[in-house]
Amino acid sequence: MLLLSPCFLKAQQEVLIYENDIVNSRFPGDKTMGKKVNRGNVPFVGAPSLEIYLSEDTSAEKTGILLIPGGGYSVIVFDGEGVNNAKQLNKKGYNAFVLKYRLPSDSTMIDKSMGPLQDAQQAMLYLRTHAKELGINPNKIGVMGFSAGGHLASTLATHFDPPAIEVPEGMSVRPDFQVLVYPVISMKEELTHGGSRKALLGNSPSEDLTLKFSNEMQVSENTPPAYLTHSADDTVVDVDNSIKYFEALRAKKVPVEMHIYPKGNHGFIFRQPGWINPLFDWLEANGW
Repeated sequence: MLLLSPCFLKAQQEVLIYENDIVNSRFPGDKTMGKKVNRGNVPFVGAPSLEIYLSEDTSAEKTGILLIPGGGYSVIVFDGEGVNNAKQLNKKGYNAFVLKYRLPSDSTMIDKSMGPLQDAQQAMLYLRTHAKELGINPNKIGVMGFSAGGHLASTLATHFDPPAIEVPEGMSVRPDFQVLVYPVISMKEELTHGGSRKALLGNSPSEDLTLKFSNEMQVSENTPPAYLTHSADDTVVDVDNSIKYFEALRAKKVPVEMHIYPKGNHGFIFRQPGWINPLFDWLEANGW
């Protein structure tokens, strides 16, 4: 896809988020953006990028939402959890940006545990830096993650100080709110999704590394407000991931709302299109 300078940004354009070398990469000059295969999944990303989806309503600055699809840190369910939801957000007047992040790999990254977080932070920095061209308010940019993408989104929401990338003075990579949909939250063996943990942290991560990326342990008073949704019968990512995160947020007095459906299993958004309506209510009630 043709890449244009920021002053020509438009809907459904793809842009590279690193303007110079890619951090923490064994191939820092790589320009290989991920290709969608197998019903819209992306199996490899060399150069992280954003696909831009803008609302047709251009009457005012919009809230921007960074979408992070899941896939167990092994693929990116780009169309199903990214593009489809970006289009729904557009209909409600939100500008949405779907992230193609590097999947953790020792062959492409110096430290694979940090690569996805660095890409998510770089995406937030890109959105704030180019907010005017993108028609968004730089103080109203949230993140929305699904499954392992929910882990990355919650990592972005809890690991912003200090940032893992170089950030200009006066800029922040903290999202203004977080929306987590059947998220992986913990890397603790008894709670996590095993495939996501292995892909991100390796076969036998240290206790320190496990706790660092167990985001229920990383909540602070400055963690952004959260909306969580999960199904009680999820057999892939245990609903206790969301419950533990809810409890941690509540303990730190971070505003949080949670919707747990009795049935739906993992990926219930593909079978229950009405799931997103309470989210729109929450966004509107909070002025986003």
